[in-house]
Amino acid sequence: MPTPRLDYEVDLYLRQKWQDERLKHKDITQPLDLNDPNLVKAIWKPEVYFPNAKHAEFQYVTVPNVLIRIKPDGEILYMLRLKLRFSCMMDLAKFPLDNQICTMEIASFSKTIEELRLEWKIGEPIIMHNGLKMPQFEIVEIKATDCQESFQIGNYSCLVAKYHLQRSVGYHLVQSYLPTMLIVAISWVSFWMDVDSVPGRTTLGVTTLLAVSSQSSGIQSGLPQVSYVKAIDVWMGTCTAFVFSALLEFTIVNYMWRKLQPELLKKIISIPREINGGSDTNAVSLKASPDGHLDNEKVNGCSQTEFAVGVTVVRKLLLQEGHSNNCHDFFVCDNKSVSARRIDEYARFGFPLAFGAFNIAYWCYYLRDEGINQMT
Repeated sequence: MPTPRLDYEVDLYLRQKWQDERLKHKDITQPLDLNDPNLVKAIWKPEVYFPNAKHAEFQYVTVPNVLIRIKPDGEILYMLRLKLRFSCMMDLAKFPLDNQICTMEIASFSKTIEELRLEWKIGEPIIMHNGLKMPQFEIVEIKATDCQESFQIGNYSCLVAKYHLQRSVGYHLVQSYLPTMLIVAISWVSFWMDVDSVPGRTTLGVTTLLAVSSQSSGIQSGLPQVSYVKAIDVWMGTCTAFVFSALLEFTIVNYMWRKLQPELLKKIISIPREINGGSDTNAVSLKASPDGHLDNEKVNGCSQTEFAVGVTVVRKLLLQEGHSNNCHDFFVCDNKSVSARRIDEYARFGFPLAFGAFNIAYWCYYLRDEGINQMT
């Protein structure tokens, strides 16, 4: 039962029974079976068709699968084997937590309801094969009802079999939900990394964002293109938003960490070249310009050029000079730097709590809705 095509295929035995007084004969003492196609064509049969069938095939292997049984009282049993593909207009708004109802319709083609009336067999009109299973659905219930089709030339009798199907969510839990949960959880690892670990946190954020986008594209490729939002779209969109928010949080935190207040840059710091891998003879002195940027000049009197120094270099110098990493140190404990660290600390617990709340709301809403549908 492929979902993208919105149809399903069945291999069925169609059994029709009616009474024909013309074939009631005293010489027929036992049921007479006919499977010769030429003899079958010579007997009158109801002209029925399948209104919602998209494709049909008659089975010829190994012989034509058709049988007519004539009883002594003129009762005729007409049985044939068919392979049919029926359309099933599924509502995928709750996919993959949805239930579907697919129908199989049988109607009279040329005889009006005054000439031919179709009725289901009393008792058990539809018999399913023992052990029949489908990979994505479970058959909950089968209802056999009758109907009437109205056209300009008259009214026609018809029969409808309704298959109530419940989608098995196990496949989608393993292939869709659990992988995206893990991707979102992996994106939270960046909150526990150092604020100025730019390469690591950037790589982690971009990788998880690409992973969840690839997962979403793989899911959508197996679904029909519909204009409404599906349950899986809500899930994948929210997971993408969480991963993107984690990357955005790092961008804000890293900017606050590197944005030093101008009044704290009025001091002059000499950073030995050995900290950057050079010798102590060529030291670099930093001082603040009025707009808050750092300028440098070589101690031996060379011309000044604009120079960018990472926060890790300055912090390494302070630690080598005996400063402790507390709020009495230069700009390591600048208000914005402290706020940046606090944002990371809040995100470590805020993001998992928000994702957990979304899971509770998501699963309660869709599973509760499906429970109501099953009761009705």
